[in-house]
This record gives sequence, structure tokens and C-alpha cells, in this order.
Amino acid sequence: MRRFEYFEPGTLGEAVALLARYQGRAQPLAGGTDLLVEIKEQLRRADCVVNIKKIPGMAQLAYDARAGLRIGALVTAREIELSQFILKHYISLAQAARELGSIQVRNRATIIGNVCRASPSADTLPPLIADGAVAKIYGPGGERMVLLEGFFKGPGKTSLEPDELVTEIVVPPPPPRTGKVYIKHGRRKAMELATVGIAVSLTLDSDVRIVLGAVAPTPIRARRAEALLRGKTLNDDLIEKAAKAAEDESRPVSNVRASAEYRRDMVRVLTSRALHQALDLAT
Repeated sequence: MRRFEYFEPGTLGEAVALLARYQGRAQPLAGGTDLLVEIKEQLRRADCVVNIKKIPGMAQLAYDARAGLRIGALVTAREIELSQFILKHYISLAQAARELGSIQVRNRATIIGNVCRASPSADTLPPLIADGAVAKIYGPGGERMVLLEGFFKGPGKTSLEPDELVTEIVVPPPPPRTGKVYIKHGRRKAMELATVGIAVSLTLDSDVRIVLGAVAPTPIRARRAEALLRGKTLNDDLIEKAAKAAEDESRPVSNVRASAEYRRDMVRVLTSRALHQALDLAT
């Protein structure tokens, strides 16, 4: 393992100052399930590692009926998976967290770390985007908010600057009569990257969001499919039309896990299934 400097700042200001000092050669450490392995295998370079675990307030996980859900930078996937208010109000996010690696990994891996990794197949991204999540970002210039839907720029790329940290993710409270579903398809039932991931957030006779994962360089909204359903009373025929529209909007590639043709077909199948399940939950 290549040598690096190591710091444990006690404030956000100290942390972003360290990130700024190293000009892109510093890496923040929260869960470390990706970072430490990649440093050891020389897949990622870090002249400096900034451990954020001693910064107050970063482990907050809270829900309020008006403000919604707040997920701090140190909140783990396991906490999300087991949280009673998430199981009640954001079940799709709990479903996604349950799919993230092994239980040992989920006990250490953070949700925001999974977000900032920006993998097209990351399980937590589609349900967060479908729920309208916002990333709270802190840097030398202060704080800014970015809708998660626009946060991703490509595989492994985000709008985060080298001297910024995502400190929190805020998710709006769900409207009444809303059903949420995340469905992951892979070659195995556990410890597997998604071949296709579909998240749906559906509010009866009002709004619907459909987010496709692992079928484009970033998670994408199936906007044409959403437009077919928005404000309408759903039936089997309408759902199948929307599922086909979602298939047409996907932009998958072929790799060792599946062909592009197979992925497109699974987008249609899983979108239909997710919409039916979300409709049942919302009714």
C-alpha cells in the first residue's frame, strides 16, 4: 500500500480545508468499504485520507412529517435497512439498502458514500432520485443544495468539487396514498451488482416517478413513461404502455453481466412489475 497522510478533523471547516490543500489528491473516509480496498489494490490514489467520523452531527438519521428524511454522511446502509420510519415512509430505499453487498459491508458502508461513488448500478440511487432527494454539500464557499437527479455526470463522476463534502441527503415527505418500490435484477440473489434496477414512486391520481438504474451512464428518469401515467387512473393497458416507453428510453450497453438487448427487455418487465406493486401499496 502506498503511503499517505492521515487526518481526523473535528469540524467541517477543517475537513474541507484539508481537501482544498491537497487539490484533488485527498480522499474523505466514512465507511471505507470501497476506498481502503482500492487504495490497497492501487486502483485509487490518495496522498491524504480525511477521516470525517469525528465531525459532530454527521451521523444523524431523522424523520419529520413536514421536513422529511435526513440522512447524515455517516449513516450506514444497515441503519437504513432497519429503520422503522424508513420502512414505513421510504420502503423502496430500505429495499435498496438491503441489496447492498453483504451484511458485514452494510454495517460499515454509508449511504452517502454509495451515492458519491456514482456507480450506474448502485442500488440506492434510483429510489433516492424517485423520491426527489437533495444532496446538501459543504465547501470553502459555504453550503449548497443539489437535486440528486442532476448530481451524477457519468460513471464515477459527480458535480462534487474536490474540496467539497456531501454532508447530508434530504428526502421530502411522501404525499398521502403513495406507493414506493425498488426492484433489482441480477444473476444472483445476494452480493451482486444490479443488471437492471427499477425504482417507482407513485401517488394515486397525481404524480409518478420511474427511475432506471444500470441501463445508462447514470440513473435516469423515464420521463416519457411518467408522462403517460401522470394524473391518470392506472390500468393494466396503461401500465404496459408505460413499461414499453421506459424500455425505449433506456440506453444500456452489453457487458459480462448481460447484453444490451436483455437489459432493455428487463426494463420493460420490471417497470411493469414495479408499477403494479406501487399501485397496490398506494391503494
